[in-house]
Amino acid sequence: MTTPFPIYLDCDTGIDDALALAYLLAAPAADVKGIGTVSGNVSAAVGARNTLDLLELAGSAHIPVALGAHHPLAGSFGGGAPWVHGENGIGEVYLAPAEASLAGESAAEILVRLARLYPGTLRVVAIGPLTNIAEALRLEPALPSLVDTVTVMGGAALAPGNITPVAEANIHNDPEAAALVLAADWDVTLVPLDVTMASVLEEDHRQALLASSAPVPRALGEMLGYYFRFYEGIYGRPCSAMHDPLAAALAVGAVTPAVAPVVRAAVDTSDGPGRGQTICDMRGLYAGYPPVRGARCRVVLTLEEDFAPHLVETLLDHHAGAESTTAVLAEAGTAV
Repeated sequence: MTTPFPIYLDCDTGIDDALALAYLLAAPAADVKGIGTVSGNVSAAVGARNTLDLLELAGSAHIPVALGAHHPLAGSFGGGAPWVHGENGIGEVYLAPAEASLAGESAAEILVRLARLYPGTLRVVAIGPLTNIAEALRLEPALPSLVDTVTVMGGAALAPGNITPVAEANIHNDPEAAALVLAADWDVTLVPLDVTMASVLEEDHRQALLASSAPVPRALGEMLGYYFRFYEGIYGRPCSAMHDPLAAALAVGAVTPAVAPVVRAAVDTSDGPGRGQTICDMRGLYAGYPPVRGARCRVVLTLEEDFAPHLVETLLDHHAGAESTTAVLAEAGTAV
């Protein structure tokens, strides 16, 4: 087996962040070396507590968790999205408090330290607002030359936004930070609403997680109940998009994009109605997206296959231990 990729995860631990974290802990290709939290779905402090508690539940309390930015680069934290993720960020599910404490460094500091420790191999997975990543770029201007890949869950290329008609939540919550990250001297894989809203976790997948006797899948299934109720108003049935876990899977190469053009991309930081829009130059659509000189942003638009079976199977295989995944899925009526 090849050596797993060292991973730095930057998150605002709500429900889909919890799925992404559990996935990275389970994925054979991932070795999570550090986690930073940022205000987004919840405050950075609440996200850090959720992260510590999830790591404890998963038997991975050794992974350092650093508190990141509470406020965006400009303005103030908007209070999160309790109607989507619950007041505690994880669907009002109770997790036993972890004994581990926060790392004695900021999220930006831990990212820079890990980049220096694993030069050329560290993979950055950013699934919240990009404030910590922007602060790390300011702290270490050479950061783009130190990391291997940067995968960002955020933006909308051809799809509508989910906060404004044009802006997706992670980018909208700190447009100035997102603009700095996309303008930096590195290649970015953007995982926008175009693909995440088309990648759906269904009720039978949730039931498969709930049917597990292992604590992590079962807790995730419980959290998803809250998430599904929110998304029922969007899809018309109990289910949810898979924003953050999809970005995590793409970051470690476990999922193959079908259409992922490399284009020029920027972020609108104005105070007008376009604020927070990720502006992707998609004009090559009509010519099959030919190469664009100077383009640095790979925008994942579609996948080769459905992501949900891989996500559920990976979570059950790892976190359920000796329990038979096949038996659990059969009991829940789910085929993978």
